[in-house]
Amino acid sequence: MREILGRRRRLLSRRKGKGSELLDAALAFATEWQWPVLPGVAADPQGRARCACPDPECTVPGAHPFDPGLLAATTDERMVRWWWGNRPAAPIVLATGAAGKAPCAVSLPALAASHALTLLDRRGMRLGPVVASPTRWALLVKPYSMEQLGELLYAKDFVPGSLRFHGEGGYLALPPSETGQGAIRWERAPLPGSAKPWVPDVEAVVDAVVDALTRTGVSAPEL
Repeated sequence: MREILGRRRRLLSRRKGKGSELLDAALAFATEWQWPVLPGVAADPQGRARCACPDPECTVPGAHPFDPGLLAATTDERMVRWWWGNRPAAPIVLATGAAGKAPCAVSLPALAASHALTLLDRRGMRLGPVVASPTRWALLVKPYSMEQLGELLYAKDFVPGSLRFHGEGGYLALPPSETGQGAIRWERAPLPGSAKPWVPDVEAVVDAVVDALTRTGVSAPEL
């Protein structure tokens, strides 16, 4: 019996530790960096690859807002503490481009992103934080408008269809969230102890990523 209780205490301690890590991260995003966040829907406990939302065909299990909806994203400390106090394992979802404060993102499949970042490093290009899931990496960029993005893409002869753009009205799961697709982590973490992380313009990132993918011959699949 003592052994069973001991295991239970260790398990609860681990859960509490993870919950505390998520709360601390959510508070840092919201209050220190002024990034509006909200809790995401959890993965289905009966099957991690499935989502707990009503959509049986959900393509981003556990990595999107549901209840509350995206418009509830906030930087309010009390709200963040209340949310993660009640749902300590909830993924942290960033409302990209919200109120012109939150960063936007450009994402692409993980393998293509790895090749692109290697080439950009060789060129000495400065990048901001990069968020990685097992299947896709997202490069954070400054907030942009749909008009700005449209003009940028229209000027391109070719844009890989596997690129995704997380602008105003979009969302992105942030570390250290756990989703149905696996753990969300920093591939390029913000500098520890820094103020709000620096992020580049979307034009620079799209130009560099498209050029890198073209030059390396990486044909990124439609994921």
